[in-house]
Amino acid sequence: MMHIKEEAAKCLLCADAPCSKACKHGNPARAIRAIRFDNEWLASRWVAECTDEELEAAEKACIHYDRPIRIKELLRSVRCDSVATDDSAPSLAIDFCGIHCENPFFLASSAVCTNYEMVARAFDAGWAGVFYKTICMEEIREVSPRFDAVQQEGSSDFYAFRNMEQLSENPVEMDFDILHRLKQNYPSKVVVASIMGQTEEQWIQLAKMAEAAGVDAVELNFSCPQMRMAGMGSDVGQNPELVLFYTAFVKRCVSIPVIPKMTPNITHITEPTMSAFFAGADAISAINTIKSVTMGDRARVSGHKTISGLSGRAVRPIALRHILEIAQTPMTRSASKLDESQNDVYGKGLEISGIGGIETWRDALEFIQLGCRNVQVCTAVMQYGYRIIDDLILGMQHYLAERGIASLESLVGEELPNFVTPTDLDRETIVYPKIDRDKCIGCGRCYVSCMDGGHQAITFNTEESLPSSGEVGRGLRQPRVVGTKCVGCHLCRLVCPTGAIGVAKRINKK
Repeated sequence: MMHIKEEAAKCLLCADAPCSKACKHGNPARAIRAIRFDNEWLASRWVAECTDEELEAAEKACIHYDRPIRIKELLRSVRCDSVATDDSAPSLAIDFCGIHCENPFFLASSAVCTNYEMVARAFDAGWAGVFYKTICMEEIREVSPRFDAVQQEGSSDFYAFRNMEQLSENPVEMDFDILHRLKQNYPSKVVVASIMGQTEEQWIQLAKMAEAAGVDAVELNFSCPQMRMAGMGSDVGQNPELVLFYTAFVKRCVSIPVIPKMTPNITHITEPTMSAFFAGADAISAINTIKSVTMGDRARVSGHKTISGLSGRAVRPIALRHILEIAQTPMTRSASKLDESQNDVYGKGLEISGIGGIETWRDALEFIQLGCRNVQVCTAVMQYGYRIIDDLILGMQHYLAERGIASLESLVGEELPNFVTPTDLDRETIVYPKIDRDKCIGCGRCYVSCMDGGHQAITFNTEESLPSSGEVGRGLRQPRVVGTKCVGCHLCRLVCPTGAIGVAKRINKK
């Protein structure tokens, strides 16, 4: 049987896809994209009217550099949609800092939103809002090239992305005019001005200009990791005192919500978060990119390299760690859900906008379940375009419908009670891995990993074993878990390529 995800991952996600142009009654490219972005169950709707002949023609039209995607076999293998996602689909509307958002998906302040035309196309596609690329008073002169990626050789897909880009290169007046026109022409969308000053006067002036432009909120960029001027970007975010002062300055001079953006390049992200809270901030954006180094030649600028910011799916677990730490602090709105008495001391608390490696609706869900009320996306848009909003929305709606949840609000922070300290984890029981013989193909990956990286608790037959008296031979290339050695670490489950290793019932340790 075809490995659906593996085959779909080979698709180049072409613009104006030739395969779909060859198919009169469907859109195979859209169906494959649904599989790529965790909406496998929705894929069939785009090829429901297609004949086998049409899918064969689509496959012949595929321009993959290696071999055509097996379109017919792939799309005939997906399961049908079990839950309708049409006009009756659950609403994804949610409020953020008192601002109504039609869904939780925003563009992050970055290269994906640098002018009016870009943001307008994103809004038309379905994005709920934008944190516009950071505006500053300084002259911005960018390097070339400015991007690098960490990826498997021979693949255009990357799991980490490094950039040396700074802030908006537009004149300040031009950017605020763009924001003004966006808000005028898209009144139902959320427009947030991201700003960065170097002095108290600059922070105040930029914030006032943002409010005068009619934006919904202002984000304070305390976190850009590659500013060439001292006292800006992450230099501020690493200094709780500066976060306190600059946030307070801005908060006193504007009436719109103020949202400091936190840097992950710090040991305790809760310290600047607390400063932002006591300065009167309304919410927190987290995280910006992580300081990093890549060694390839693509990172050279006139023969030299530098430290700069890393983003993409590889940073998501780190971003989630920072979100969790922020959400667990008593001054956040998420923490008040865990302890209603917090409301008496901290009021409604800070809200959270989550950033970091979000590509699919499942990624976004993780941030929301840890307390975020919206998420910001950058690197995935740079790879795949604004079009991914379709799968973000459909996937989240489908998830709500499957769980019978009417409001996205119900998901905010729902996983927080499940997080405890290592001291509080259960250390008295064990759950053993369990091998499904129907799925096991006998590759032996579990055996190799357990022998060299685990507890030598898996045996593997490479020759037919002879049966003992009253026993049936175990067969060729069959792994077996040795219960007396297994410690329940589940490394074997992680390396199994076919998902043949599941779990047995949890029991007490002997």
